[in-house]
Amino acid sequence: MQGKLGTVRIANEVVSIIAGMAATEIPGIAGMSGGIGGGIAQMLGRKNLSKGVKVEVGEKEAAVDLYVITYYGVRIADVAAQVQQAVKKAIEDMTGLAVVEVNVHVQGVVFSKDEVPEENEEEVSAS
Repeated sequence: MQGKLGTVRIANEVVSIIAGMAATEIPGIAGMSGGIGGGIAQMLGRKNLSKGVKVEVGEKEAAVDLYVITYYGVRIADVAAQVQQAVKKAIEDMTGLAVVEVNVHVQGVVFSKDEVPEENEEEVSAS
């Protein structure tokens, strides 16, 4: 982004963290998956918010892919739609970038909070 005083560049990692935080705040999301390389076996907590998130950031736009784990019994389509809206709003509000797409990839389902790895327990109980 070019301003009067110079250029502002927002790193992909920053956009990834914003997206991961927004996604994990949605009820029904158990956590983020490791994504393409990590598979379902590794679920990640707030310590690794950029994991499970892939972003492409241009000068004025961003596209986001999120790899999530949901809880059993939730309406997955509704939860995914809430994630899309929350992530789009958070990125646009915090960065000024136009979010052109938010793709949610549901990588797995857990049946209870007991199945969430220990590093996610704090995150889950806060939801």
